[in-house]
Amino acid sequence: MVRYYLEDIEYKYTGRRLNNAWLRRVAQQEQCRLGEVNIIFCSDTYLLDINLQFLGHDYYTDIITFDYSEKPVVSGDLFISLDSVRENAAFYGASFDEELHRVIVHGLLHLIGYDDHTEEDQKQMRAKENECLELRRSMMV
Repeated sequence: MVRYYLEDIEYKYTGRRLNNAWLRRVAQQEQCRLGEVNIIFCSDTYLLDINLQFLGHDYYTDIITFDYSEKPVVSGDLFISLDSVRENAAFYGASFDEELHRVIVHGLLHLIGYDDHTEEDQKQMRAKENECLELRRSMMV
């Protein structure tokens, strides 16, 4: 089950039903099942505080994933800075929604077991994100 929360921002996320079905399909394609996944939309400031407190990192990021999975069930918290998503969308020439969904699936892919520490991992992650975004587009028709 996917749940959505807001921390220190106002935002109305529409399309939850489609998003939930999409994330379920992504998990199934990776031989996993969705457990409890919490998507928490927040600001840069809120996410920076989490980054400092829990990871000891003093920099902004678009997402922090806390993994509670017990494979094949994937569970965790995805803290997503909408400020960073907005900035990244402008930087990459993407729509806000496309960038937001890229970040959401990026977090899910971490829960599934994908990593992005090395350049090779990052290429694999980006390819998988693109594949997942294409799946989402196909589900919208």
